[in-house]
Amino acid sequence: MVQRKINIYKDIDWFTVILYLVLVIMGWLNIYAAVYNEEHSSIFDLTQRYGKQLLWIVASIGIIIAIMLLDSKFYAFFAYPFYLFVVLLLIAVLLFGTEVNASRSWFTIGSFRFQPGEFAKFATALALARFMSAFNFKIHKLKNLLSIAAIIIVPAALILLQNDTGSALVYATFIIVLFREGLSSAVMLLGLFAAILFIMSLTLPLYYILIFILIVSASVAFFHFHDKKQVIKGVFSFLMVFALIYLTNTLFFSYEVSWLIIAAAIGFSLLLGVRALVYRYYYLFFIVGIGLGSIAFTYSVDYFFDNVLEKHQRSRINHLLGIESDPLGAGYNVNQSKIAIGSGGLSGKGFLRGTQTKYDFVPEQSTDFIFCTVGEEWGFMGTSFVLLLFLTLLVRLIILAERQRSSFSRIYGYAVVSILFFHIAINTGMTIGLAPVIGIPLPFFSYGGSSLWAFTALLFVFLRIDASRRELLR
Repeated sequence: MVQRKINIYKDIDWFTVILYLVLVIMGWLNIYAAVYNEEHSSIFDLTQRYGKQLLWIVASIGIIIAIMLLDSKFYAFFAYPFYLFVVLLLIAVLLFGTEVNASRSWFTIGSFRFQPGEFAKFATALALARFMSAFNFKIHKLKNLLSIAAIIIVPAALILLQNDTGSALVYATFIIVLFREGLSSAVMLLGLFAAILFIMSLTLPLYYILIFILIVSASVAFFHFHDKKQVIKGVFSFLMVFALIYLTNTLFFSYEVSWLIIAAAIGFSLLLGVRALVYRYYYLFFIVGIGLGSIAFTYSVDYFFDNVLEKHQRSRINHLLGIESDPLGAGYNVNQSKIAIGSGGLSGKGFLRGTQTKYDFVPEQSTDFIFCTVGEEWGFMGTSFVLLLFLTLLVRLIILAERQRSSFSRIYGYAVVSILFFHIAINTGMTIGLAPVIGIPLPFFSYGGSSLWAFTALLFVFLRIDASRRELLR
């Protein structure tokens, strides 16, 4: 092996750096537009949010320089200590933190506020990459899966205890990393099934949910049996049982049709189970497990919805699903956001000319709803350009991740992509009513030092590692 000297200036991916700078500058300008004050018209006024954001940007450059000066092996070596340090900070903020917007997730030092939860995603990505890049690591081993779950769940649970549900949900996106590293696609399908079942549990009667469970059970049976004749026999048996129950009910009992469907569902499930038992006994447990687990999950949704989520969170989800319609309550932010974006038209009203922005119709417009400013002042063309920039960044990071020579750097690269993707998709989605309002920032755009520094560190650690990928050449 021949040692190759690293030239950071030459080896860093400048295309990604330029994308970062463009996004940060655009974010700064949009913060200026969102909270513009004619009495403080200078964009460098440090008494205003746009002036403070400039300080955070300058500090971010210092963070970038520090990251680039450190050896790339430093990040893998100190991944676990940094993760432990951040977990301790999350515990400390629960005990000594300041409550802001009903969330106890901030340390306050004078006029400066610091949110350790923003850095927890970065620390978790490093720890996950370190663990999964260990020698002889096998993702399908139960012990490894439990360890991965613990690495992800511990910070997520602590953040959930801070009453910051939106930030806690970000950790679900690490499933993308696991899938890239060989996790069975069945887990992804199970997650999709759970998400659909969650929505159905909130919006539909029980018998519709049972029909959905039956369809899934039949699909599982189909792929397990690999025998279309057996599946056809099962479906035919279900129809016969349902017809028999329906006829009996019509002649003698006259119960509600919903109970007929439930009875038919039970009958069909038993038939599937018996049919599976003829082939291999564990198919029976698998199919019955899906049915019982699904029913238990359905009932747990109600408990979670009524006892875990806050009232405003329940209202936002109900509004998104169309269960509630309260344009002056839970739906106010989203309605005003859509009005602002829609009023921008094709090319927008122009810089500093947004009326919805100027008169503060949209709450939190410089933070969670910063994308509204882009839509109102720059229109469809402006929002498309911003989304294109984000898409280009994500695609570029995937390319960089795939060219890595170590599993640590590849896994960490995909963790960076996953975190950024979740924030971008959910933040922009909630401004146009496609996602619930869960209060997470738009990377490099939203006002705030903690989020900007955390996203900067997350991205540039990966760029530093990428710059060293050819350090050892044969």
